[in-house]
Amino acid sequence: MMMDGNYLSHMLFQAPALDPGEMDVLEQIDALRETLRYLLHEPRRWEGSLRRVAMARAIQGSNSIEGYEAPLDDAVAVDLGEEPLDAEQETKLALKGYRDAMTYVLQLAGEERFAYSEQLIKALHFIMTGYDLKHRPGLWRVGSVYVRDEETGDVVYRGPEIERVPEIMDEYVCTLNSASDVPMLVHAGMAHLNLVMVHPFRDGNGRMARCLQTLVIARQGVLYPLFSSIEEYLGRNTRAYYDVLGAVGQGAWHPERDARPWVRFILTAHLRQAQTTLRRVKETEQLWDELHTLAPRRALPERTIPGLYMAAMGFRVRNSTYRANAIADDGNDITVATAGRDLQQLVTVGLLTPQGERRGRFYTASPELASIRQAVLEARGRRDDRDPFAEA
Repeated sequence: MMMDGNYLSHMLFQAPALDPGEMDVLEQIDALRETLRYLLHEPRRWEGSLRRVAMARAIQGSNSIEGYEAPLDDAVAVDLGEEPLDAEQETKLALKGYRDAMTYVLQLAGEERFAYSEQLIKALHFIMTGYDLKHRPGLWRVGSVYVRDEETGDVVYRGPEIERVPEIMDEYVCTLNSASDVPMLVHAGMAHLNLVMVHPFRDGNGRMARCLQTLVIARQGVLYPLFSSIEEYLGRNTRAYYDVLGAVGQGAWHPERDARPWVRFILTAHLRQAQTTLRRVKETEQLWDELHTLAPRRALPERTIPGLYMAAMGFRVRNSTYRANAIADDGNDITVATAGRDLQQLVTVGLLTPQGERRGRFYTASPELASIRQAVLEARGRRDDRDPFAEA
């Protein structure tokens, strides 16, 4: 159901009117996003690898908050449709579910006849958590829900009564479909806050809230959604994330409370993530240029560069992931034998180091290859970690 700008919410947390300090941070984020859009305006060969790593960081970051820990190269493998090396079965399924849901979000970004609906939210939840039917994937919870501190076992939050969930979620969907003068990043952040506070599902509420935030951003089409996603930042700052949710929620469903601490946290997250992404874009281009110069000097085919890039980034490269990267970057479906010869040649010229045997074999960066990326990292400027609202 589409609503006009006069639709007023009565049961949801509301975005506060932004003060000058918050508007200043929003303008800084917009400027960074514009710079990123300019840098990524023309397709480059390295952009595919950068996007895959961005997707993997989002998958890893959002799932790590829920206790599903996996190395980043396992998240890359899952994104490529390959088996991870280390992740346990449940973690692998959680990574894959989030990958599938995020992929659907990216598909929806350009959908012309689009509207938010309860069924869309339930469908995303099923895609994300359907590997475990005991958690009622794609269905609202049927009873009370409590969030416990894993260390103490104490209840730190309880969601609204189940009888209220359908009505609240109806208003939630109407608000998403409403015209709004709230800045897009704040609008997306409020979608995140309200869903995680309603806790409409038995499990997976946090992952769903983060995924929906990315969908709201994706629908704006300003920048490739994964370069605007803050899942990685939230995964690296989980304690602060929980703390601000606790401060705003105060242990129960209190939509009348001031959401300003949450809005400031979200704006800080977007600012930091945009700064990090901009730095990575520049470093990826520099590293790729170094590898592109190195390959012909060592008589290496150009198709080896994506594999060298992944190894230089610290990832473990296998025959299967080497081939998957080649397909994703250039559409070249190279054979197992060709990939094996390429990898052996990279070992022979001293750029890769083999680890393990037979089916368990993978390759890591040699000291020479690792030093190329290290030189790129040492050239980076000092990161600004100051609180943008410290003086507010």
